[in-house]
Amino acid sequence: MVKGFEKMKIDRLLSIVILLLQRNRVQAKELADKYEVSIRTIYRDIEAISMAGIPVVTFQGANGGIGLMEGYRLDRSMLTDLDIKDIVMGLQSISSSLGGPNVSRLLNKFESIIPESGREQFSVRAAQFIVDHSGWGNQAAQEGKLIKVKEAMSQARTVAFTYRNAEGIITKRDVEPHTLVLKGQQWFVYAYCSDREQFRLFKLSRMSDPVVTETAFTRKDLSYEILPWNEGRMAAARAVQPFTLQFNRNSRHLAEDWFGVEALIEQTEGIYTVSVPFPEDAWAYGFILSLGPDVVVKEPAHLRDKIREMALRIASNYEAGPES
Repeated sequence: MVKGFEKMKIDRLLSIVILLLQRNRVQAKELADKYEVSIRTIYRDIEAISMAGIPVVTFQGANGGIGLMEGYRLDRSMLTDLDIKDIVMGLQSISSSLGGPNVSRLLNKFESIIPESGREQFSVRAAQFIVDHSGWGNQAAQEGKLIKVKEAMSQARTVAFTYRNAEGIITKRDVEPHTLVLKGQQWFVYAYCSDREQFRLFKLSRMSDPVVTETAFTRKDLSYEILPWNEGRMAAARAVQPFTLQFNRNSRHLAEDWFGVEALIEQTEGIYTVSVPFPEDAWAYGFILSLGPDVVVKEPAHLRDKIREMALRIASNYEAGPES
């Protein structure tokens, strides 16, 4: 019990140090609320951090708080082998999708600071969990677009491309790229579009012929505390409604893959239903159709009709034969 308590305290102390590295100064009450301890405990933690040789400064007055001496940086000795393993694992997942020599060099640097005696154990731990964001098949076209966008961001220059939106409308765009976003196994560029005079999210797969221009731009201040690319989906999420899907023996594995074993309700032998909340949009229609002929929409009734209509339209495309 004592060992567990000490570990919690050490984790809290390290977490406080990392937070202070990220922020100029923090109120003691904010720290107390964050870690669910008393303000007195926070001041004891600050004293312990100071005794460990980390220069903590307490500022008085209305805009006071707790901070670190200006210019202080975290020393390698503060990182455990487990910390480095987690960093390496994160870098490996980035490498699988972004690639490039810089990430590989950084991986080698982190791995090189592991003592020789612990290399084998470190390799075992690092291989226990692998995140691979890369897609199946040829990724050359997407990698080429990623390279162009990264180049434009690093040089603070606009990138021009042809864009085809979900409705099939083709436009020419010249945007200020700020952030590459990997979401739902798809790459997006969060960029300021001068034509629309606002930030927009562009899907890489819908871009063609990207070119880094000679036009420079000044990066705008952005707050990522609330991820701006989630706003549209969050608005859609407020309009979700429950869908009930029916699966049989042949499609049960699909239900388990997408929704988890615990979501299945067995109605009769070999027949299962899953109730899931979805915003009703083109993505939802496509997702349901992608589940195949062994999945049936039970509710709502209008969704049954919509999927039936779309399935009939798909079938009609094949009735006249390949010549048509």
